[in-house]
Amino acid sequence: MGEKVLMKGNEALAAAAVRAGCRFYFGYPITPQTELAAYMSKIMPKVGGTFLQAESEISAINMLYGAAAAGARAMTSSSSPGVSLKGEGISYMAGADLPGVIVNVERGGPGLGSIQPSQQDYWQATRAMGHGDFFQIVYAPNTVQEMADMIFTAFEKADEYLTPVMILADGLLGQMMEPVELPDEIGELPEKPWATTGTKGKREHNIANSLYLQSNELEAKLLERAKRYEIILDKEQQSEGFMLDDAEIVLVAFGASSRIARSAVVKAREEGIKVGLLRPITLWPFPAKALEATMGTAKAYLSVEMNMGQMVDDVRLVVGKDVPVEHFGRTGGIIPTPDEVLEAIRTLNAKVGE
Repeated sequence: MGEKVLMKGNEALAAAAVRAGCRFYFGYPITPQTELAAYMSKIMPKVGGTFLQAESEISAINMLYGAAAAGARAMTSSSSPGVSLKGEGISYMAGADLPGVIVNVERGGPGLGSIQPSQQDYWQATRAMGHGDFFQIVYAPNTVQEMADMIFTAFEKADEYLTPVMILADGLLGQMMEPVELPDEIGELPEKPWATTGTKGKREHNIANSLYLQSNELEAKLLERAKRYEIILDKEQQSEGFMLDDAEIVLVAFGASSRIARSAVVKAREEGIKVGLLRPITLWPFPAKALEATMGTAKAYLSVEMNMGQMVDDVRLVVGKDVPVEHFGRTGGIIPTPDEVLEAIRTLNAKVGE
């Protein structure tokens, strides 16, 4: 780690990806993540890597498939409608058990929507990234520093579990500038004996494939992969708690919304309201264990999101129907203010006290 430099979130993530061993980047420009691709176009030739602006997002994700199959650390990035186009390719990568990193710097939707910050892709990232029975690990940074740090974790976990990994940021984090300390460059990368690197006459052929014509073969593969998902669910839940020890109202917020929610919690505490914040760092696996730990004191939950209500479903799945679970959000690219969240806390506190 070196001294801190002032960087945009998109550029910090790109710079850290290179230090994490990424040498292949395939992308297509779309606001608000274009700076990430632009940075890669400049740095990749300097480090002996490959930058390729594909003719479409569909092409980019399939190039990622190819590079991942050959054992390379590779990455693509886009924003919401572009990631929708990548969905089929991500499903193919999951079906072939290929590691790769996909960055989504979200914008408003559906359709072209707006170029403003949003968190409307939670359902897509955690539930419906592509067809078939599969999941991807999803990380949600809330600072520029985490944008840089998480890319290391994303590549490591992709390699460990042989799965696509998504970093789900938003236009606010991608465009904002903060001091960041870039991680040290990684040393040797892990061996990949499964990669399609040529046999050199020393082993059997490796094949990257998601096609199983026999139903029993496909079912066996899906069952094996499901066991891996169970391990991920058990071991990889990550979250951060703030003022939760005696919290009677628990806010749940991720990404940029968690920064706003944290400010509202501080203000509410000054008014004597016992409120705390749980910030999911992994969206899949959702940090159910940490949320369950709050149920001893919590009388109500408030999911704060920049959407019409998506993560709130996961909160309800964990805490059940015995306590109120409400949603507060702004959408269409509007960022909620701490005062708006504070007012939602006051309203919920009054309901709880009735």
